[in-house]
Amino acid sequence: MRWIAALLVVVALCGTAQAATGDDRYGGTLRLITTAGSGSFDPQINYTERYWEIFQAMYDGLVTFAKTGGKQSLSIVPDLATEVPKPTDGGLTYVFHLRRGIKFSNGQDLTVQAVVHSFRRLFKVNNPNAGTWYDVIVGGRTCNAHPEHCTLPGVVADAASNTITIHLRHPDSEFLDQLAVPFGAILPADTPDHDMGTTPVPGTGAYMVKSFNPSGGIVMVRNPYFHQWSRLAQPRGYPDQIDYSFGLSPEAQVTAVENDQYDWMFEDVPADRLNEIATKFTKQVHIHPVNWFYYAPMNVNIPPFNNKDARLAVEYAVNRESMVKLFGGNALAKPDCQILPPEMPGYQAYCPYTKDPGAKWSAPDWTLAHEYMKKSGMIGQHVTVITEVQAPFRQIGIYLQDVLNRLGFVANVKPISSNIEFNYIQNTNNKVQISITDWDQDYPAASDFLDVLFSCHSFRKGSDNSINISGFCDPAIDDEMAKAETLSLLHPKAANAIWAHVDHQITRRAVVVSLFSVAKLDFTSSSLKNFTFSGEYMFLPQLAVVK
Repeated sequence: MRWIAALLVVVALCGTAQAATGDDRYGGTLRLITTAGSGSFDPQINYTERYWEIFQAMYDGLVTFAKTGGKQSLSIVPDLATEVPKPTDGGLTYVFHLRRGIKFSNGQDLTVQAVVHSFRRLFKVNNPNAGTWYDVIVGGRTCNAHPEHCTLPGVVADAASNTITIHLRHPDSEFLDQLAVPFGAILPADTPDHDMGTTPVPGTGAYMVKSFNPSGGIVMVRNPYFHQWSRLAQPRGYPDQIDYSFGLSPEAQVTAVENDQYDWMFEDVPADRLNEIATKFTKQVHIHPVNWFYYAPMNVNIPPFNNKDARLAVEYAVNRESMVKLFGGNALAKPDCQILPPEMPGYQAYCPYTKDPGAKWSAPDWTLAHEYMKKSGMIGQHVTVITEVQAPFRQIGIYLQDVLNRLGFVANVKPISSNIEFNYIQNTNNKVQISITDWDQDYPAASDFLDVLFSCHSFRKGSDNSINISGFCDPAIDDEMAKAETLSLLHPKAANAIWAHVDHQITRRAVVVSLFSVAKLDFTSSSLKNFTFSGEYMFLPQLAVVK
């Protein structure tokens, strides 16, 4: 395709930010655009990039990832704590000294009681990762089993010394990472113990919500109680106001950004507009490598994909290069067969579902696909592919429908609004057979793909927060993952070898069709300066200069 060469030129430039100097950087309104909101606005519930990109400017944890660009953006820095503590007691105990003089956006003081309440609340509100991340805290397993009675004795407050001590069941090299994401936000002590839905919760960050319309958008303004205690943890931010509007299709978003009506668009640029922006708006295109993959979860608990042969038929039939083209070409995506993306610790290239099995995908194998399909006895079975209505998800869904029909299924596609699709495909009550979705890292660790997406703890019947969409559960693999997490603190190489083994095992189980791994393309207006891309939070809107 003609635009690929132009995009490759942009890739070489993507590390450069358009710098602004002087006090005139502060002020103005940053205008963001997306198709729709994305479920609950509760930071301890919402698990979407769309909101995490802005939550990090509104909420703080005890620690955070550095709010900057480049490799430093994956570094843990102290936030509400005065320093990043070194674990003691063989890696089981962390003592956090809380900063003084910090207030929430409603004027309440930050207290140790607020910290304790926030950790207990993670379990009481049915946080998606309570069972895979935070149950390592002493008492976490009991809280998962009986959230309404959660006391979480592993989190101990000492008001006199203004400290929080956290005790773990076992050493966990990822614990600080898990505290640093928006789930770890510290909220006021009187925040209700239920999903707040569309009601914004006060935070301690530089920005607060002035208004929120689930169908219209979000207006963020400066938190009047905020003072900058750490430039890396929570910068003051340049825009006085950040307007995040909902309602435009990706096609319309591209046009609006080209015309400087908006400064940044959330959605992927449609493939048919890539040549246009790469050639006419080159300086406004930013491409960065990320740990991110697209995949099709197959529900292993209901027909037809409770039959492994039926799943294998799909694995061998899918042309992953065709999927890459639908996404935008080889400058933005690479065919993949496994769960872990190439830059993730523990990655060992592996592709059994191709004409020439080995490290890389080469071509579909329709001979094997038809053999497995015949063996499955599922010819004639009806299948509905659930996908988001927007590009490229819908186009990928239509392609998958064609593959399924060619295999002998009777397939159709059901596109769903972007703001509800991700929750819909997680809930077992909806009996989703196969869907199209994507996953990017919460932080750079193999467990964030393997444990989060495929452990028994991540599967919750009847819940919108069941991130294990395929419903796969193997206690033996869970034990392997637990061993890897325990080893990772002191023996990272041994842990990575286990993660690679787990990755290959889950791949061979054919519970999802891994399609491709991607790079992140951001398209901005000509008036936006100082575009900053974080390896953790992606676009940092508070560091954009718009005056």
